Formats: sequence, C-alpha cells, structure tokens
Amino acid sequence: MPNALAQESSPYLRQHADNPVNWMPWSQQALDLAREQNKPILLSIGYSACHWCHVMAHESFENDATAAIMNRYFISIKVDREERPDIDRIYQTAHQLIAHRPGGWPLTMFLSPDDHVPFFGGTYFPDQPRHGMIAFNDLLERIADLFRDEPDKIKQQGEAIRQALTDMEMRENLTEGVANISALDKFDSQLLKIYDADYGGFGQAPKFPQPAILLQALRRAFGKAQDDRVHQAIDFSLQKIAMGGIQDHLAGGFYRYSVDDKWMIPHFEKMLYDNGQLLEVFAQAFRLTGKALYRKSIEGIVSWLEFEMRTDSGAFYAALDADSEGVEGKFYLWTPQQVKQLIDEDFYPVFAWQYGLDQPANFEGEWHLHTYFSDQQVIEKFNLDPDEYAAQSTKATQCLLAQRGSRIRPGLDDKVLTSWNALVIRGLAICARVFNRQKYYDLAKQCLGAVRQECWRDDRLLALSTASGKQLSAYLDDYAHLLMGTLDCLQFEWHEEELNFAVLLADQLLKYFEDDANGGFFFTASDQEQLIQRPRSWQDEAMPSGNAVAALAIHRLGLLIGNQAYTRSAEKALQSVADNLNQTPFHAAGFLSLLEEVNSPPFQIILRGDEATLLTWREAIMPRLKPDQMAFFVPTDAEGLPEIIAQKTSDTGPGAWICEGFSCRAPIHDLESVLIVLKQQD
Repeated sequence: MPNALAQESSPYLRQHADNPVNWMPWSQQALDLAREQNKPILLSIGYSACHWCHVMAHESFENDATAAIMNRYFISIKVDREERPDIDRIYQTAHQLIAHRPGGWPLTMFLSPDDHVPFFGGTYFPDQPRHGMIAFNDLLERIADLFRDEPDKIKQQGEAIRQALTDMEMRENLTEGVANISALDKFDSQLLKIYDADYGGFGQAPKFPQPAILLQALRRAFGKAQDDRVHQAIDFSLQKIAMGGIQDHLAGGFYRYSVDDKWMIPHFEKMLYDNGQLLEVFAQAFRLTGKALYRKSIEGIVSWLEFEMRTDSGAFYAALDADSEGVEGKFYLWTPQQVKQLIDEDFYPVFAWQYGLDQPANFEGEWHLHTYFSDQQVIEKFNLDPDEYAAQSTKATQCLLAQRGSRIRPGLDDKVLTSWNALVIRGLAICARVFNRQKYYDLAKQCLGAVRQECWRDDRLLALSTASGKQLSAYLDDYAHLLMGTLDCLQFEWHEEELNFAVLLADQLLKYFEDDANGGFFFTASDQEQLIQRPRSWQDEAMPSGNAVAALAIHRLGLLIGNQAYTRSAEKALQSVADNLNQTPFHAAGFLSLLEEVNSPPFQIILRGDEATLLTWREAIMPRLKPDQMAFFVPTDAEGLPEIIAQKTSDTGPGAWICEGFSCRAPIHDLESVLIVLKQQD
C-alpha cells in the first residue's frame, strides 16, 4: 500500500511512494506527529536524478526489515532538495558541523521531535558495513537506543549544534573591514594554486565545472594578455571540459561532474542549472578566444535543451536521471562493435581515434565517448576535407543518436523550477548577443514568458510552476536570477513591460529578503516558514550565491534607471561580506564581480534610434563587449521610460550615450566612433 508520498507532486518523493517505510512529506502534520509520539525525526533529503539516493533506496528503504525499524522508532520525512532548498541548506550546514566534512545527497539527519534541531547525521549509509561505514540498520538501532536511554546527551548535542549555527551566523554578519579591491588579485593566486595544469580545472577529482569560478576567471582574463597564467588556465580548463566525457558528444549538454581528474567519466545526471550557467561560460569564452570548440558546446547545450528538456509552454524541466534500468550511465555507453555496425565503414577509424574506441574500455567494460583529439587534429591526421569531415561526423552522430533513442531512457524530473529556468534565460540571452542569434533570444523570451505565466501570482514569485504541483513561495535565488535574466533579455530587445517587471522583482526582493540591519539578503522571505535558522550565504556553490547575484542585479538596474536606493543596497550587501571576501575571495566569485563594478563602474551604453539603425548597431557592438559591460538599444518611440533614459534624445539622429556609474559622456552619433571607444578599453 502506498505511503503518504503517493499524493506528492515531486517525482523524487513519488519514487518512494511504494516503499514499506511510512514516509511523510515535510509538513506541520509530520512535525506534530513526531512531537506527540516523542519519536525522533529521520530526515532524508535527495533529488530524483541522484544516483546514490537510488542506491540507498534500493538497499534500505525498499527493505522490509529496515522499514520496520524506521517505522517503529522514527517519524520518517522525505524532502526533495529542489523543492525545499531552505531545508536542505540548513541541514547540510548542520551536517558539516556534526561530521566536520561537506555533506551531499542523500542527506540523512536525525532531529529532535520538539525543536527539529539535529543531533546526528550523515549522507549515504550502506545496508552492510563497508569501507568503515556502519550498516544503516545498526545505525538506526543505536540512534533509537540513544534517544531512549540518554535524553540528556541528545539535548546537549542539540544545544551544541544550535549554538554552533548561531555562532556561524554571527561570524557571517561580522563586518569590520571594507571590501578591498586587492581581493581580485588574491582570487587569481588562490585560483592558480589549485589549477590542474595537466588536465585542466581547479582542484582534484571529483571535478565539478564550478561555473561561478569559471566566469570570474573569464572576467579577469579579459583584462590580461594571452600569455597570462589566468588567461591560459581558464582557456585550457574550458578546452578540457568541452572535450571531456562530461559533455554528451551526441545529444549535447553537460553531466553534473567528472569522477576522475581527466574529465573523462561523469556522474551521469544532467542538471538544468549546470547547463544554464555553462551557456554563459562558453559564450564569454568564445568572446575571449573566438574558438569554435566553445561555439560547438553552446550549440550542443541548446540542442539538448530544445529537444529533450523543453515544456510545451517554453520553460525547461529540471533534470535527467543518472540511471536507466537501475544502472548508472547505461543509456550513454557503447562498445566498438555497436558503433562499427551503425556508422560508415570508412569513417569508423576516424571516429574511433577521436573518441577513444580504439583504446581500452573506460567504464566497467564499455566505452563512454571522450574526445581525445580535436576536430583539427583529426582533419590533419587523416588528411580530410573539413566540410566532408563535418558532414561525416554529423551523419555518424545522427546514426548513434537514433540507436540510443531506442533504449530505455533515464528518468525525467519534470519540475519547472524558477531559479533554474532563470539561469537558462540568462545564458540564452547572453548567447543571443554574443552570436547575434535571434533563435537563442526567442528561446529565452519564451521561457521568461512561461515563468511569468506559471510562477507569478499576486505580485509574488513561486519557486516552481503551478503545473509542477505545489505552490511554494519563491526563495532569494528565484528573485535574484530571474531579475538578472530579465536584464539580460532587455539588452537584446527593449520591452517596457520587461523593465517594469525587473523593477517589480527588485522591489519585492528588497522588501522581503533584505537584511536591513547588516546588509545583504536572506535566503528565505520574511513571511516564509520559520525553520531553526534563517539562512544567508556569501559563498558560491553549484549555483552562484543568490546573495551576490541579487546585489549585482540590483546595482545594475539602479544604474540603468537612476535609482540610487538600489545601488546603496548593493553596496551595503558588499560591505556585509567584506571580511569573508577579503580572506577567501575564491569562494565568493559573485561578490567579486560586484566589487569590481562598484569600485570601477564599467561602461553602460544607452543607444537611441530607429529600430533598423539599432539592429545594425547591436550586431556590431554586442560581440565586442566585455562580460561586465552592458548595452541597451532603446527605440526612439519607446514609451514609459525612466527619466534618465527618456532624456537621452538627439535632434541629429541616432546616438549612443556611454555611461560610467551615473555619469554619461556626450552622445556619439556614428557607429565607428562607438567601436573606437570600445576598442580603447581592450
């Protein structure tokens, strides 16, 4: 008989609906039940595409004996971390305090029934003792005995965790210094200290792309020569990421991370938020280097988004699972014999050499495609005509995709999450500007329209679309990323309604999330559910810090419309993280961008003219802008403009007003002169 999760909208929760465990969703009913029965809460947090979540479910949660122990001693609560990132954030932090190491998923925490403070926790626990880990059943029995026999110890541990959370919050808010521009150079040195000069990337396996760090490194590289170490490190790293098995070389898109140093074998889930951010990363990398490899990676991501992840309304689904048929990566693997039967006989040696099919198996006796040699290297080795090679390569890819499409597909998490879609909106809009591709903008515009239609109610955002089920109030990341994405769309095409929407987002963000006392922004709104902590963070994680993105977006909007209250809030947010930023800028790449723009406001160009002229100017100007420079192409007949833009008119035809902060130069009336000014900034 299904448990209480059967009625939930989350695919992850429904995956556990037939477990013999008496799972409940996070709710007042579940919390009240734990208190009434005086049973500790077993909190399990995961997500639908998580491989180790599936492993623990198969080993333990589907096991009748394990379920019996859980049902006897605990109130078991399942949480989808994508629906409730606030709960996940708090208990991940608590886990780190308890275990003295980072957490992950599945997260397994044991909470006191009266105040929901954790007293023990971990991540994955096996069904049998292995690798120094206790068996899950044994752990359950020990926790139950401890709760029954030593309540004072439980209380003391809970009080210690609560105090540690409080102390951490106080340290986060302690700002005695001033954000120092020297943090930028310190970021460079911290980046290069962990740079992998052999295989690219920063740090050791498992290797995550870390888009926030990549973007900040790219910003730094734009101001440096090609032989500069930061420039070389970011370019080499992105080449290795793009060529590695972390990219799906058939359907496009990137997996979550690489389990090895060489970027060869991924953890096979594909997450929307990774790919949305990597659109921006590779667009800026193309701006920096002009390399076709980066354009190709973008085309692959867009193809994957369009054909595998897009909803009927134009928004995008959350994720594809790592597993199919209960086996991680099975959908994506090949043998040389399979490939040889599917592609042209003459082209097989070329394909095999490029993707490693002529080398030993690289994943449990099978082959996962990893680019060992670039297109140019293949063309030179086999003396191929470039156009013929491109045609043959496309044909081979299509043949393999057709066969792969007949396999049992990984599960799709069909939630439409506001913040993740916002990252895609931003990435597509930036790609549209860099490559002057109307198609990319159209996809961004349609997604923005879908999010506004499905996730905006009574002048407030929802964290996920109404079609996804629950109507959960939005978090900081939802407002921050959607505000930034809207501003990026405005730079391709000016629409009054989008500017008004951006202002409304900014006003609601400040009203419900700003920390008036200390500056910066809380992760949850002032009227959302009160948990054991109201989290706020200055650090970037898999997604960039919403705190930093909110401040940067409000600062940019303030400069655009002449609202100094916005820019002051952004500067106050920067001050709130000054000590942390000065000490460890590597973990605060988002705030580094704000630090740069506050100290040295970049060019913001307002262009006015007829639509035909603006189109010509846009095509010429946009590819030449650096990541921190903005341009808005506002038609002469545009209505509802802020005064600071409306007053930029000229009787002598189209004009460009180049502004730094709130100060603007005299208008320039010819395109060549604008391009000369931009060239002088290189």
